[in-house]
Amino acid sequence: MATTILTTEDLDIFKHELLDELKKLLNQSPEKKQEQETPKLLKSHQVQRLLSISPGTLQNLRINGTIPYTKIGGVILYSMQDINAIMQRNKRNDFSNGKK
Repeated sequence: MATTILTTEDLDIFKHELLDELKKLLNQSPEKKQEQETPKLLKSHQVQRLLSISPGTLQNLRINGTIPYTKIGGVILYSMQDINAIMQRNKRNDFSNGKK
């Protein structure tokens, strides 16, 4: 088994590289961070959790064409972009009941 010797210079170079990477991550916009963290395709249980709905409600949304989906094998997948678009289309600002 070969032995690798690290010098203080090697550690100093590593430290600077690590700090540069951390600075890049911290300077990213919040939207860009969210895009990187959010998966593009979601499984049924993830959509149910995201929308706080039951499996039956999700099935009804599929059947009546409210939410588009793709079925690959036995797995049903939903596009996060489609879900966001549906949420925006159905967004309501209902102040008619006196509550704001």
